[in-house]
Amino acid sequence: MSDRVKERVERGTAAALRTAASLGLPAERADVLQDSNRVVVRVVPCDTVARVVESSGAGHLEPEIALADRLAHMGAPVAVPEPRVERRVHGEREFAMTFWRHYEPVEPREIEPVRYGTALKSLHESMSTLDTAAPHFTERAAKAEGLALDPEQTPALEADDRAFLVSELRRTTDSVASSGAPEQLLHGEPHSDNVLRTAEGLLFIDFEASCRGPVEFDVADVPEAVAGHYPGVNLLLLEQCRRLVLAMVSTWCWAGFDDHENLRRAAPQLLSELRVIAAHRDVTG
Repeated sequence: MSDRVKERVERGTAAALRTAASLGLPAERADVLQDSNRVVVRVVPCDTVARVVESSGAGHLEPEIALADRLAHMGAPVAVPEPRVERRVHGEREFAMTFWRHYEPVEPREIEPVRYGTALKSLHESMSTLDTAAPHFTERAAKAEGLALDPEQTPALEADDRAFLVSELRRTTDSVASSGAPEQLLHGEPHSDNVLRTAEGLLFIDFEASCRGPVEFDVADVPEAVAGHYPGVNLLLLEQCRRLVLAMVSTWCWAGFDDHENLRRAAPQLLSELRVIAAHRDVTG
């Protein structure tokens, strides 16, 4: 983790403690759970989870907590906002945050594919009934393309890798967008890091990337074994979505290359995997 990120995590953690205390929640310590694009901390002894971002990038927080609250009331498999405080965005001048119920993890941590697929299908069924405004998946892909095109935001990318990523993003986005598949509201990033294994079952968290598109776009972000337990998937479309999601994730890793060691490891690995998949698909058609 870079010094810049460490400083942001420390300031965000301190802000979470101050804000929790101002809301009447006992706040003596905050344990960092995540330190990527946002700081996620568990505040104790009140035992709540604060999701903290810099105020300049907090535009998604209100729609995210509102969506999770609606889904929770529908009985969807989602983590619920903290019931002891108002369900809205809180914070200070520099940082904004939302508060969520903390769930103790249940062993084993590994999620069985059949339960994972069933939970994702249940989530999608609830989300399909909502007319909530959300960006189209092509807008998310376009943002990734913007990062890949900009040497200032992805300075570690070599020229040929940059051209390859841009080409993959454009090609796969066009392919998925022109498929004619039914579209609906999606989680956006339902990978295993955004699924909690709790005593109440599997619960999805982090709706920051919620968007509209075919369900295959979400299914492409979960392990392949899970897709076999999600009924009605268009397998050809799923393959295109996997290629698109891999290109997007690879680009995001290159954008954070200098901030986290795990991203420095993942960026070239994902790019290499994408090249193998692209070469195979181009040969087999």
